[in-house]
Formats: sequence, structure tokens, C-alpha cells
Amino acid sequence: MIEAFFNIEIMKAAWPIVLTGLWNTILLSLIVVPLGLLGGLILALLASIKHPLVRWPLMAWVDFFRAFPPLVLLVLLFAGLPFAGLELGGFACVAIAFFLNTGSYYGEIFRAGIDSVPAGQVEAARSTGLSRMQSMRYVVLPQAVRNVMPDLLSNTLEVVKLTSLGSVVAVPELLYEARQAQSITYNPTPIVMAAVIYFLLLWPLVRLLSRLENRALAGRH
Repeated sequence: MIEAFFNIEIMKAAWPIVLTGLWNTILLSLIVVPLGLLGGLILALLASIKHPLVRWPLMAWVDFFRAFPPLVLLVLLFAGLPFAGLELGGFACVAIAFFLNTGSYYGEIFRAGIDSVPAGQVEAARSTGLSRMQSMRYVVLPQAVRNVMPDLLSNTLEVVKLTSLGSVVAVPELLYEARQAQSITYNPTPIVMAAVIYFLLLWPLVRLLSRLENRALAGRH
């Protein structure tokens, strides 16, 4: 078991390769998470417009990209767009795919947060002279984000884990580089290293999420 999965010599040899993948995973996360949050916020703000010409296309958009598997979407962008004369790199395809897919999930979370703020808060803000957008920015959104913070954090954890899909389109993130190291060393130890790194990277967020959920539960009681 030690020779196969925890080989110290292979760990030393594979570490520079795995470390490169780790930095690329962090970079990819710093790209796709803000993109998803931005896309979700835009969708949630559009959802506040009750006109049917906005509401129904928006619902179709959100439902479609929530139901569409992110891996299939990623492969479609990477392998399909060149046939339309548009060839993008792996990073760009991952960013676009995550913007479309995770943005829809973030959008539903933001929308639920906005709906959780009592309508009287908006009316009170408008009575002070604030515009609709100012009321949303200064009154509604701060409360909405606080109300759904555990859900936002949980979805962010899933997004970071999904960055491993980038290996399918040769984005040199952590899993891809670990597989490269495995192919060189003929040993699964680099994959175990990647798994441990993912755990150490995400475990603090998992604990923070549990703490926020417990605090929210205590607040309800």
C-alpha cells in the first residue's frame, strides 16, 4: 500500500508538477467563481423584473443551464466551437462553461435571498428618496447575501471541485498535472497527492460552512 499510494520518492519527484497544477487550480478558481457570482447576480436582478417578456426567457435560460451537465457543456464548447470558426483555449472554455452553468445556480441563490427580504424594506428605502437600484444596492442586497451566505459558500465549494473538469480539455490544473505525473512515474501516488491537496484546500471552507449553518439554525430557534 505504501509503495503503491504513498511512495515518498515519487512524491518528491512529482511535487513540482503537482504544485504547478495547484497554482493553476487556484488561478482557475479565482476566474470562474467571480464569473459565476457576477452571472448569478445579473440573473437575480433580472428576475426582479416581473414582465413576462423578461421572466419567461430568463426562466428558460436558468432551467436549461442548470439541467445541462457542465462536462457536456465544456466539451461542446471546446470541441464544437472550432466547427463554427471560433477556437478558444481550454481556460476560456472552462470560464465560459462555468459562467453559464454555475451562474444559473448562483442566480437562484441570489434570487431566493432577494425574495427573503420583506417588501416593506424596499418601500421604506424608496420613501427616503433612494431610487430602485439604490434600494437594491444599499438595502436589499446586503441583507439578501447575509441570508443566503451558507448556500453561496456551499455552491462555491462545488464550483472549486468542478474545476477538476478542466483536465478533460487539457487545462493544466491539479488533476491534469497529477495524471501527467502518474503517467511518468507509473504510480498512483500523484493522484493521492492531488486528493490530499483538494481536501486541505477545501476543508477550511467546509468547516466555515458548518459553522454558518449551525449559527443560522440557532438563530431560527
